[in-house]
Amino acid sequence: MSSGVSVRSDDHLPIGEVARRAGFAASALRYYEKESLISGARSDGGQRRYPRSVLRRLAFIRAAQNVGLSLDEIRAALAALPESRVPTKADWARLSSSWRSRLDEQIAGLVALRDGLSTCIGCGCLSLRRCALSNPSDVAAGAGAGARFLPSSLRRP
Repeated sequence: MSSGVSVRSDDHLPIGEVARRAGFAASALRYYEKESLISGARSDGGQRRYPRSVLRRLAFIRAAQNVGLSLDEIRAALAALPESRVPTKADWARLSSSWRSRLDEQIAGLVALRDGLSTCIGCGCLSLRRCALSNPSDVAAGAGAGARFLPSSLRRP
C-alpha cells in the first residue's frame, strides 16, 4: 500500500531496481503492494519507491511460496512483523518457526522421492519388476489417487 508520502530517492529504491534485485516482475511488486504484503511511497515526481527493507520481505515471500504457503498465509505471517521498524533477526526467526514443520515434511518427502524413484512408488503403472512385489495387482490403487508409496506431502493436489 502506498503511503502517499514523498520520499528522498537515496532512502528508497525505484520499482525497477527492487524488481531486478528481488527477481520479481514490477507487476508482481504492484500486486503485492495492492495486497498489502509490501508497502512503498511516492517520490516528488510521483514514481513508486520502496525502502531497502522490502528486499527481505520479498525474499521471504519467495521462500514462503516455495514452501507452499498461500498468499493468505504469507499475509498473516507478514502482519505479525512490526510496522514501526525494520524487522530484526529475532522477528524473522519467530515468523519462520511457524512453518518449520512444513519444511521438515517437504525435506522428508524429497528424500523419499530421491530414494524411491528407482523402485515402485505405487503409481499404478506396474512397469518395474519391483512393482510385482511392492504393489501386486496394483493394490495401492485402493488407497486413493497418486503415487501411494510417496509421502503425502508429495501427493498434494
